[in-house]
Amino acid sequence: MDSLSQTQFSVEFFPPRNATGETKLDAVHAKLAALKPDFFSVTYGAGGSTKAGTKQIVLRYQALGSTLAPHLSFGGVDEDELRSLLETYKQAGINRLVALRGDIPSGIGAVIQHRYANKLVEFIRQETGDHFHIDVACYPESHPESPNFDSDVNYFKQKIDAGANSAITQYFYNADAYFRFVEYCDRSGISVPIVPGIMPITNYANLARFSEKCGAEIPQWLGKRLQGYGDDIDGLRSFGVDVVSALCERLLEGGAPGLHFYSMNLANSVSQIWHNLALSDRS
Repeated sequence: MDSLSQTQFSVEFFPPRNATGETKLDAVHAKLAALKPDFFSVTYGAGGSTKAGTKQIVLRYQALGSTLAPHLSFGGVDEDELRSLLETYKQAGINRLVALRGDIPSGIGAVIQHRYANKLVEFIRQETGDHFHIDVACYPESHPESPNFDSDVNYFKQKIDAGANSAITQYFYNADAYFRFVEYCDRSGISVPIVPGIMPITNYANLARFSEKCGAEIPQWLGKRLQGYGDDIDGLRSFGVDVVSALCERLLEGGAPGLHFYSMNLANSVSQIWHNLALSDRS
């Protein structure tokens, strides 16, 4: 990496559940848009559960001048619906997507047949050619459902071979896990940019719950420090900003092609980390 101008910095939102949440997200979007990220992505929800909200947020913020990248999966839609949605996004000037297998809604389990992300990438390419830049997911610490690391990387490679342009990782707090993953992918013939996913630390209980579900490891030293803050939320968040800023610095110094922030629809920690890294100074 020669300069920050060659890297990609982005922020993720999830669709709010109600009007109050929409009003709050509008304020968060306005604050983070001032940082001039390369794009905002918007999640899709388990089984496509937020597909209407995703489209609404995407089209509204795109119309306000931001660059949006909707998440997509086969969950909750058939091919005709997905084809229509792709056309809607094309007409709105959107040229980037995040293609995912998508989570299965709780309580449904084996009733639903998975349609994997490589098949979604193939479908998007068949329908729209090279119009969309397609991001896919990958897992430096391995997907929780993968039987072993080799199979995990093989699934990732299938998505790239299907036509994905780049990848965004699950969040992590161990930079070595990321660098070793990228090195392993390179040896496996995967040469696309692999952008680290970054989770700011704002609430230990929530972070522990998310991490257990998605297989992201909280290093023991970090977990103990976070637990030690107890009810001191301001102290925890300040410490979290320092820890994540240092992680990001190491990643960028080591050649990471950017950062993708999982904002959880909150602006302050992302903004503070952004300023610590002087990302607004990039050309």
